Amino acid sequence: QVQLVESGGGLVQAGGSLRLSCAASGIISVFSINAMGWYRQAPGKQRDLVATIARDGILNYADSVKGRFTISRDNAKNTVYLQMNSLKPEDTAVYYCYMNYMVRDYWGQGTQVTVSS
Repeated sequence: QVQLVESGGGLVQAGGSLRLSCAASGIISVFSINAMGWYRQAPGKQRDLVATIARDGILNYADSVKGRFTISRDNAKNTVYLQMNSLKPEDTAVYYCYMNYMVRDYWGQGTQVTVSS
């Protein structure tokens, strides 16, 4: 059974940093992981893209996080990371790990990130 387990959320002051991690388990073929990444959902809003990393290494970021967030991946551990710097109150949301594996989408349970002003 494929599962995504996130960690690293929490409460931080504006200007601070957090690092999110997401480990995928139940992976049979690492070459079938087409993309991994992060989305976020603030209260009363839709779930939006934050950043993704494709199998070929191509990165994609939301304009609102460019220059502040960095996505990376450890293929040996089937883990994706999101380093978040210069956090703003508007970054407050539940952050969801995402993976497209064998042309199916998988989601983590979400981790809360709260940025106080």
